[in-house]
Amino acid sequence: MLQISLFENEIMSYVPVRVRDTRVSPQQSPIMNRANRTVPPFKRDFEAKLRNFYKKLETKGYGQGPGKLKIDVRRDHLLQDAYNKIMSMPKKDLQKCKLSAQFDNEEGLDYGGPSREFFFLISRELFNPYYGLFEYSANDTYTVQISPMSAAFVNNKEDWFRFSGRVLGLALVHQYLLDAFFTRPFYKTLLKLPMSLSDLESVDREFHQSLCWVQERDISGEMLDLTFSVTEEVFGQTVEKELKPGGQRIFVTDKNKKEYIDKIVKWRLERGVTEQTGALVQGFYDVVDPRLVSVFDAQELELVIAGTVEIDLSDWRNNTEYRSGYHDGHQVIRWFWSSIEQFTNEQRLRLLQFVTGTSSIPYEGFSALRGSNSPRKFCIEKWGKANSLPRAHTCFNRLDLPPYTTQNILCEKLLLAIDESNTFGME
Repeated sequence: MLQISLFENEIMSYVPVRVRDTRVSPQQSPIMNRANRTVPPFKRDFEAKLRNFYKKLETKGYGQGPGKLKIDVRRDHLLQDAYNKIMSMPKKDLQKCKLSAQFDNEEGLDYGGPSREFFFLISRELFNPYYGLFEYSANDTYTVQISPMSAAFVNNKEDWFRFSGRVLGLALVHQYLLDAFFTRPFYKTLLKLPMSLSDLESVDREFHQSLCWVQERDISGEMLDLTFSVTEEVFGQTVEKELKPGGQRIFVTDKNKKEYIDKIVKWRLERGVTEQTGALVQGFYDVVDPRLVSVFDAQELELVIAGTVEIDLSDWRNNTEYRSGYHDGHQVIRWFWSSIEQFTNEQRLRLLQFVTGTSSIPYEGFSALRGSNSPRKFCIEKWGKANSLPRAHTCFNRLDLPPYTTQNILCEKLLLAIDESNTFGME
């Protein structure tokens, strides 16, 4: 069992609110600012890598069956149910079986929608700093990293981190996006890439700047009083740790500063989470062969796992299909897009999650939204009476939109639907 012994009031004071949703954990995942995301400079190369990567997964039988990995979960015990199932599966089954998620006491066939919602919800809880496995980086409350406090407050921490790695691997293999954003060093860790001083910037900007000052300056005449040792807090106690044998007595000079920077960067990025990191990486590679993932760099892996989050309305509209009498010039459709233009980005993401089961967008944009087992565009179908609420078919990325008589009514009904609809059912 995942045991939490954190000081709730202190933790929650640092928790930003993203989207109101009573189904999930106390902390809601925040919206990622575009400035915190990086688009690879060689777009065509990355897209070719991505296509080749998924082609290789298919060729090697990843997620193809004939066996099934059926994950039955209760919404109020989502984390524990998923842990019990996924951790009981042999590695070969995790790699080869087709995945199917089902929520307890909810009728519905999984053509992709429930599985997408499963990964969306599990990532909101598993990577939520409230539970003690992960924490926010020093720079922001958008990106998370493994928490050193997990060693003290989480029972069976290595098993839980191995489970976390398996969830990441399953999401990658089955092409489901996660509602979680990690620091750049986290992705480099997954890829088993060496760290450098530049990686520290995304984790602790001020510390990075101070080390850059040391690196770029001739410190021969400076009285820095730096030694090869650091102070750190361990279970409430401040202790001094040597970066090398006898480090407390070795002062940093212009000649040995490179060694000092290398060692202190390693210390800062590891932060006492070596065992947890090893377990997570092991879980990730329980599901996917490291040779296949090695084609990506850290920036690319970030985009594959988390997608993008700032919605491009033009891309959305250009990749939307219409059915049953609706078309792009229809009055109701014009009101729909006019309403979406007035929505905040949070509201747009909530609408996207209502219709597709995820609040993230693939790297390639709306043209690459996935349906049950293949790309399927966002679709709006004319349905129902003018006083009905819109309904969604997440397996098919389809919004059933009634023929409302005014834009105000359309906007009101749309917001009401995305606020209150939270389960899958057979139509």
